[in-house]
Amino acid sequence: MSTSSQSYPMNGGDDQHSYIHNSSYQKAGIDGVQEKARQYILENLDLLNMNPNLSTFTIADFGCSIGPNTFHAVQNIIDIVKLKHLKESQEDSRVAPLEFQVYFNDLPNNDFNTLFRTQPPSSKQEYFSVGVPGSFYGRVLPRNSIHIGNTSFTTHWLSKVPEEICDKKSPSWNKNYIHCNNLIEEVTEAYKVQFEKDMGVFLKARAEELVPGGLMITLGQCLPDGVAMYETWSGIVKDTIGDCLQDMATLGVTTEEKIEMFNLPVYFPQVSELKGAIEQNKRFTIEMMEIVSHPLEAVQLSNNFITSMYRAILSTVIERHFGGSVVDELFRQFAKKLSEHPIDFEKCKKQMVYHIVLKRK
Repeated sequence: MSTSSQSYPMNGGDDQHSYIHNSSYQKAGIDGVQEKARQYILENLDLLNMNPNLSTFTIADFGCSIGPNTFHAVQNIIDIVKLKHLKESQEDSRVAPLEFQVYFNDLPNNDFNTLFRTQPPSSKQEYFSVGVPGSFYGRVLPRNSIHIGNTSFTTHWLSKVPEEICDKKSPSWNKNYIHCNNLIEEVTEAYKVQFEKDMGVFLKARAEELVPGGLMITLGQCLPDGVAMYETWSGIVKDTIGDCLQDMATLGVTTEEKIEMFNLPVYFPQVSELKGAIEQNKRFTIEMMEIVSHPLEAVQLSNNFITSMYRAILSTVIERHFGGSVVDELFRQFAKKLSEHPIDFEKCKKQMVYHIVLKRK
């Protein structure tokens, strides 16, 4: 499977309950780092140097999905900028009144109608909204058009699966695994190379779209150096889903051939890999890079929560490859396996949440 992905799987499930579970997990991660971002922007954003006559402040959320977390993240940024603007206007009479324009970006198959239907009524008085369809692995906005960019839990979705992963003749063949679990060194290297390429394209595009001095705020998940994905609870979950697909092939619901050609376009880098990929782009400075634990990482998540969350994350990509009839049975079997073999969270190694603020040179 090598189709472009960006963030479309995040709103994959038709089941609203599933989407809520996934959304709440992301929101907990956003809230966990909000105060640090607030402090940085208040201390370092220089509106006057951007443009003494600035009257419209533009924000873009890349990989917005269908909300509500995109609205939550954008409102946080607006509230901080308004405080900064108030402070600067009190100190300098040149500061003009400020309006806000927000661009919400995602792939063309994202449900923008649902996004704007669920937009909080109060936000419509705070800013003007525009939907921007297109992959963020490339330019989606004019040059020098935005002041702050934001993306949350998106850049681990690659633009495509490395082609050699599904090639039985390649040493990078991923056999019957459906994701990069770090068990096969050649597979890990192929995914890492694709991640570095995609991150380079992502940052190059954002550097062109941001004004000089503009900020790019990135939130996501990574692995501590030396930790493999198969040692984490989310790695175990994806391996278990792969086992369920194998069971379904045995029952004739799907085929071994289809499973061998299926891999998730997802890569969670180790901390040093993430930092190295960012440093390759010379048009940004790393103003802040914080690695923290996810607020829910140490919590014993219920089997129902895990099943619902991963159905929301993966159902679109699974349905696209295997067909819609597979999804219900797959997650029924997955729930059954979890009940029979619960994940021992205490024995699992932890993923981390990274929070990065980049400044356009």
